[in-house]
Amino acid sequence: MRPLLLRGGRVIDPSRGADDVADVLIVDGKIAAVGRGIPTPDGAIERPCAGQVIAPGLIDLHVHFREPGQEETETISTGAMAAAAGGFTAVCAMPNTDPVTDNQAAVGFVVRQAIRAAKARVYPIGAVSIGQRGEQLAEFGELVGAGAVAVSDDGLPVISSHLMRTALEYAKTFGVPVADHCEDPTLAHGAMHEGLVSTRLGLKGIPSAAEEIMVARDIILSELTGGHVHLCHMSTRGSVDLIRRAKEKGLRVTAEATPHHFALTHERCEGYDTNAKMNPPLREVADRDAIRSALQDGTIDVIASDHAPHHYDAKERAFSEAPNGIVGLETAFGIGMRELVEPGLLSLPNLIERMSTMPARIFHLPGGTLAVGAPADVVVLDPEVRWTVEASQFNSKSANSPFLGEELIGRAELTLVDGRPVFERAK
Repeated sequence: MRPLLLRGGRVIDPSRGADDVADVLIVDGKIAAVGRGIPTPDGAIERPCAGQVIAPGLIDLHVHFREPGQEETETISTGAMAAAAGGFTAVCAMPNTDPVTDNQAAVGFVVRQAIRAAKARVYPIGAVSIGQRGEQLAEFGELVGAGAVAVSDDGLPVISSHLMRTALEYAKTFGVPVADHCEDPTLAHGAMHEGLVSTRLGLKGIPSAAEEIMVARDIILSELTGGHVHLCHMSTRGSVDLIRRAKEKGLRVTAEATPHHFALTHERCEGYDTNAKMNPPLREVADRDAIRSALQDGTIDVIASDHAPHHYDAKERAFSEAPNGIVGLETAFGIGMRELVEPGLLSLPNLIERMSTMPARIFHLPGGTLAVGAPADVVVLDPEVRWTVEASQFNSKSANSPFLGEELIGRAELTLVDGRPVFERAK
């Protein structure tokens, strides 16, 4: 592979506190040098990056790629392509496939399919319980040995507090987090957030307490066990308050927020728009603003897409019967720019930290840095371009997004994994 010199871009590397105009030299899939005026090696490819941002590749800790079992909505190959187009060099795939990723062979399948796709890195997340039934722990040692980077029953909560305690203790011995979908199923018998909009639409609502009860439980169990709990897709101001107090106590608690939860509110469900149906549901303005503030002050550590593709026909049902979830890999950065950076809530380096450096640090993944010797997982971003979200432009197999037709700011122009171009936007 010929050396590649990215010339004259704004190099933002939160892992080193770097933010300056510089060059980045990539040799043999590694970062070889970062600085001004790097000589062009013999035979190297030189790419001008003036006016663009060179950053560590984005990392998404929470995606659903549907393979095996629902390949008509997404495969590991098409999901990895969507990730690369969104500027993501690595993603973590949740285990709620069919069959569930709850054993060594299933983890190995995901790893092999990702290698064949040759796009973004795809790290499997193993199931907490066998078949995600919440009854018996999966064999964490085998899962981690095969390549799993965390365990989760996401899509379903770990209902049993005893099982969750045991999972935290067991995962601690292997140095991996337990990522939990925080939902009390006895309260969550609804189609959207419980509030004025659900009342007006005549839909049964899900109260904020359904999430907050489980957030509180997981924090208590983390303190009891010393285990690392990672709280998925936080959506309420009450959850933010609980996480903030946990961090003040120094507990091993990390959390993520999705672009849709810091961008949208339950009013988007007006007209029974099923592309606004998700779990946890879109909440109120005060909840959305609390999520934004939590990203601003670091209470919420990372931004994750919760990319959840569905076939068009599935979303064409009545609102209460339609499946939850939206695609998000190709819009995540643009939403972050529009909703967080442009209003001044986060700086661009802060956004990149939440979407790259911190995810790598929390799940102990390679990447998230442009340090010399690190894998050359790099994204070149245009932070100024304004573009309209169109279903026809998605690389994902699905297009279930509430952001269709909206203008976003900023997107990936070039994505490199191990120094190899896996996506370059057509001029």
